[in-house]
Amino acid sequence: MAQADIALIGLAVMGQNLILNMNDHGFVVCAFNRTVSKVDDFLANEAKGTKVVGAQSLKEMVSKLKKPRRIILLVKAGQAVDDFIEKLRRCRDLKAKGILFVGSGVSGGEEGARYGPSLMPGGNKEAWPHIKTIFQGIAAKVGTGEPCCDWVGDEGAGHFVKMVHNGIEYGDMQLICEAYHLMKDVLGMAQDEMAQAFEDWNKTELDSFLIEITANILKFQDTNGKHLLPKIRDSAGQKGTGKWTAISALEYGVPVTLIGEAVFARCLSSLKDERIQASKKLKGPQKFQFDGDKKSFLEDIRKALYASKIISYAQGFMLLRQAATEFGWTLNYGGIALMWRGGCIIRSVFLGKIKDAFDRNPELQNLLLDDFFKSAVENCQDSWRRAVSTGVQAGIPMPCFTTALSFYDGYRHEMLPASLIQAQRDYFGAHTYELLAKPGQFIHTNWTGHGGTVSSSSYNA
Repeated sequence: MAQADIALIGLAVMGQNLILNMNDHGFVVCAFNRTVSKVDDFLANEAKGTKVVGAQSLKEMVSKLKKPRRIILLVKAGQAVDDFIEKLRRCRDLKAKGILFVGSGVSGGEEGARYGPSLMPGGNKEAWPHIKTIFQGIAAKVGTGEPCCDWVGDEGAGHFVKMVHNGIEYGDMQLICEAYHLMKDVLGMAQDEMAQAFEDWNKTELDSFLIEITANILKFQDTNGKHLLPKIRDSAGQKGTGKWTAISALEYGVPVTLIGEAVFARCLSSLKDERIQASKKLKGPQKFQFDGDKKSFLEDIRKALYASKIISYAQGFMLLRQAATEFGWTLNYGGIALMWRGGCIIRSVFLGKIKDAFDRNPELQNLLLDDFFKSAVENCQDSWRRAVSTGVQAGIPMPCFTTALSFYDGYRHEMLPASLIQAQRDYFGAHTYELLAKPGQFIHTNWTGHGGTVSSSSYNA
């Protein structure tokens, strides 16, 4: 008998929590898993006493679904997804005409999945009316109850937006780590002092989930009453979404430098054994002693973090805009900011300001050109430069602080030294160049007097 509103395939932690979330909101869910014993275990334990039903086969799962049949595949990307879609095609009953495919980003981790994630659906828009009530019902809510879920766009738009979200997450985390490093090694702050600083920062423009948990992590003590953080091996892992964002940025020619540096920082951290050896042989600046005002420099660090965060989001939205151009998507950038406002790992008050910026100007080319963000960066600029220069003098690695500042300086320069690059390319490879006075007209110069007048074709890789 068809009784389920929706089915979910994939009973790992995220899948189980999403099912329980949907159950809490009054939806009947049919659970299925390739390893069928997981279904029985789930029904006997976590889902006991709920309206969740199980299926022992795909055929049984399909038979329990109300029409139109809604199915969530929450399994590892790749072959597993392809295999399930093929099986579903084979076991559909009553000559259904097709599957309306939706690819949805889900953010918020285990807790978000259980109590309200950020959902970013995209794909075949005909499917949206059939899943909208369920998706917006279980999503996190902000403001006056606005769901952190809306239709993103065609094809892979939902997953692309989720990928950029994760890239920004990499950047946010690395920026916080660089602020922590400056606090610890320049200001010599103790764990509890740093925890208090992050708690204080969480009452400012930096109010966010990641700042909140950083304060909690800094305070946390193990069973021996010692702070846990200094005992954790400093070798960061990654699942690849930050790397995918950086690869996409290179593919589409968008300077998403901060996320790229955040990925490389994790790569460098993983070279722990090499770094141990290098630390014994490679010297940095002579012992640095900070002799300035501690409270003032702590505020410099906070402002450097805020300004760099603005740059990271500006770059992320640049990548979204370019992807929309490449694929013909119509993306609602303010809506995306709202989707990230709650439920997800990068949730913050800051995202509301991004929504406001795109509400003021839906065609906004870059966040830095919005009056609010322009003023915010200008207000932080002196502190930002002091934090970076002091860190450099102290020998502190700050890949994201520094690349953010370099991007800002590059973006605000009408003239950059790329004219020399073009001249070099033409000198050794006859790649041609344009003159400022004649854009669009490509010229080759015989720089040595020995070359010919033949130039290579003009191209942009």
